[in-house]
Amino acid sequence: MNLKDEIRNFVVENFLFGDAGGLTDDSSFIREGIVDSTGILQLVAYLQERYQVAVADEELIPENLDSVRRVAAFVEGKRQGNAAGVANAG
Repeated sequence: MNLKDEIRNFVVENFLFGDAGGLTDDSSFIREGIVDSTGILQLVAYLQERYQVAVADEELIPENLDSVRRVAAFVEGKRQGNAAGVANAG
């Protein structure tokens, strides 16, 4: 299972209660009401524990955490040592 699949599974199981419905890699967690502010904290805790990445307060922005694709790019950037995550992931 790749990184995007793992993140998608986490979101489906924890926020959509097993119903992936129309969730795509680019579905906005916030705009589509999938994840609220508390959910973002759950997602960050998962990322920190599962992928051993540190997430700074200033990184808690939609550009990093608002879709499966953005989260995966952010984690990849962190794993490669890019402090800015998405900004350096392309």
